[in-house]
Amino acid sequence: MSAGQIVAEGAVLAFDFGLKRIGVAVGNTMLKQAQALQIISAEANTAKFAAIESLIREWQPALCVVGLPMHPDGTAHEMTTRCQRFANQLQGRFGIKVVLVDERYSSAVLHAKQGERVDDQSAAIILQQFFDQMDVRSL
Repeated sequence: MSAGQIVAEGAVLAFDFGLKRIGVAVGNTMLKQAQALQIISAEANTAKFAAIESLIREWQPALCVVGLPMHPDGTAHEMTTRCQRFANQLQGRFGIKVVLVDERYSSAVLHAKQGERVDDQSAAIILQQFFDQMDVRSL
């Protein structure tokens, strides 16, 4: 499913997946505004997915968005495959539609804040990019 396709109205959770941290942002399809929510700092998959499950119960999203890192020329690299696997796990475990969003240029916005943990802000940029490209209608 691409960002331009029709999605149900409601909350959306976005994830900036990393091996040590996952940035999380939230927004809704009506306002189309993303905001940073939290950073999940856990290396064990069970801990990561327990935290995600808690967020899904709290926000009950209509769908989830996962940032898809690529090389500048659009080719995949190791993290591309890991993010795709993470997106598949989200969809499989929680039965929620997952949209992958190209995040090649989203991290450049945050490079000025080097040294800070900005994973949640990266997730908000990814989600805002999704909102800017989507077509929302009730299904």
